[in-house]
Amino acid sequence: MTTTAPSTPAVQLLEVSPEYAGQRIDNFLLARLKGVPKTLIYRILRKGEVRVNKGRIKPEYKLQAGDIVRVPPVRVPERDEPVPLAQGLLQRLEASIVFEDKALIVINKPCGIAVHGGSGLTYGVIEAFRQLRPDCKELELVHRLDRDTSGLLMIAKKRSMLRHLHTALRGDGVDKRYMALVRGNWAASIKQVRASLGKSNLRSGERMVEVDEEEGKESVTVFKVLRRFGDFATLIEAKPITGRTHQIRVHTLHAGHCIAGDTKYGDEDFSKEIRDLGGKRLFLHAYMLTVPLPDGSELKLQAPVDEMWAKTVERLSAPL
Repeated sequence: MTTTAPSTPAVQLLEVSPEYAGQRIDNFLLARLKGVPKTLIYRILRKGEVRVNKGRIKPEYKLQAGDIVRVPPVRVPERDEPVPLAQGLLQRLEASIVFEDKALIVINKPCGIAVHGGSGLTYGVIEAFRQLRPDCKELELVHRLDRDTSGLLMIAKKRSMLRHLHTALRGDGVDKRYMALVRGNWAASIKQVRASLGKSNLRSGERMVEVDEEEGKESVTVFKVLRRFGDFATLIEAKPITGRTHQIRVHTLHAGHCIAGDTKYGDEDFSKEIRDLGGKRLFLHAYMLTVPLPDGSELKLQAPVDEMWAKTVERLSAPL
């Protein structure tokens, strides 16, 4: 980039370098305007206050090298004045790293930590790692996990790695496997759920995802039973073929087996029984990841579940 964001409101003209060609304008602005609420960024896009080469564009516009982006005056904190995060959180995330090289970090994200700030949160995993790795100016999330989902999360340290992994994710190059503890005895015959998903807003304003075969997007998840606990619960593996919001949570519900601890799509009675065993969390964990690297090699990682999960499953399997 040829210009840095000032701390006082002023119009910015940003020239797009070749390495940012192909990036959506909304993601480009989210990365440049650290600390600016996501809602404000989409508002200035919607109102046409952001211009590219003096013309109005949509949030999905893909940048080209040499584009001149006009950003209206917005209040941005200084790059060297990030919101200070608790040392305990930073140490916890540093300890969660399971792989790191010059271009990529993979962590075993703890349950309860959001991947980025927003929706009332001032920080997330990416904000924390920008403080932990201040020399890495291009840190970006490769993908996302829900706040209450734990497990393997990729953070690119270089734009070239981000582009490579996004291409792999759009194809079938990345293999992600999750573990989930679900209600009831999962039938061995349920090996796949293919149910289109769409988003809807409740009257409370809360966003939900639901099966919508007419207008939803095609969504496929492959399932395998890992362990049974009688008719009470089943530990399953879920492999999402598509990557929709809340896909595994809604597909398990659609199959008649909601996930333990799911406050949005779950069963409160079942979740309470699991809580009584000490399981006070969402029982969804991204435990296995296989990704192709730019040099042609393959990175294979596994992440263990946390102590709360392990002890709950141990109690489930104990004889009465």
